[in-house]
Amino acid sequence: MIGRVLLVFTLFGLTGPIVAQTVAPSVSQTLDNPVATSTAPSETPLPPSPSQSSQNSEDQLATVTLPDAPIPQVQESSSQQQQPVAPQTQAPQDETPEQRRARAAKELQLEEKQRMFGVVPSFNAVLNGNATPLSAGQKFHLFFHGSIDPYQFGIAGLDALLEQAEGSYPEWRGGIGGYSKRFGASYADGFIGNFFGNAVLPAAFHQDPRYFRLGYGKPMHRFWYALSTTFRAKSDSGNWQFNYSNISGNFIGGAISNLYYPAADRGVGQTLESGLTVTAEGAIGTLAIEFYPDIVRHFHNRHNKKIAADADTTQP
Repeated sequence: MIGRVLLVFTLFGLTGPIVAQTVAPSVSQTLDNPVATSTAPSETPLPPSPSQSSQNSEDQLATVTLPDAPIPQVQESSSQQQQPVAPQTQAPQDETPEQRRARAAKELQLEEKQRMFGVVPSFNAVLNGNATPLSAGQKFHLFFHGSIDPYQFGIAGLDALLEQAEGSYPEWRGGIGGYSKRFGASYADGFIGNFFGNAVLPAAFHQDPRYFRLGYGKPMHRFWYALSTTFRAKSDSGNWQFNYSNISGNFIGGAISNLYYPAADRGVGQTLESGLTVTAEGAIGTLAIEFYPDIVRHFHNRHNKKIAADADTTQP
């Protein structure tokens, strides 16, 4: 299972240095490429006539009273477009529980399309920092949707392949039979931990199982914020509290794993190893979600600057 943590860490691309832009959301939407302007030869203007002066004064007065123009936004790359962001909505004071569930369902539909690098699901991510609380049924739906995603089967298959190459759990031996047992155990570790940590306990403790991305500030502040969500979560009322759901769910899954691991590997050690492994995977996932949009934006801006530089060199 330690190999699985390293595998997830590598697949998320976090083994190398993370390049993150520390800009607030309002600033990151502005164009950062300077617009080239052409200047024409200056000519001495003729003095305006009295009628023109009065007309210009009226135009200036009218211009002052106009509202500011909206800030132009950067066109998102194809990778960013794969991450639809649920719109920030403010709940009406007279909203009924049925209306709130309907609003949460619409946001959930967008969140369930979010992927990093077009492959890694980030369904449990709130990218704009604000979301409607989920009902108990919606929490179970979100868990199930993420657990049956092909990526989960792929990561379990790679983990089983790595464990078999290392000779982990010798009682299972090798061959197809041993690989099948390792694959089943690896998938069950994540499935059971998420079942309790993202569905059963969040519904019981009224906690939100999603990660609320910060998206701005200094990299180290965001780094520690992402890791802190392993131990704290938002309640359905919007307050931060200890993440009973995630921590308890991971170790409940670790305890249940004693039922299907070899007899020689059962016990307290297996429970702790399994629970810590799933917890570490969750922490890696929060870091990936927090910094992935910044990485995409960094390479997108660098690509645009390269195109602009090439265009300047080709001009006569």
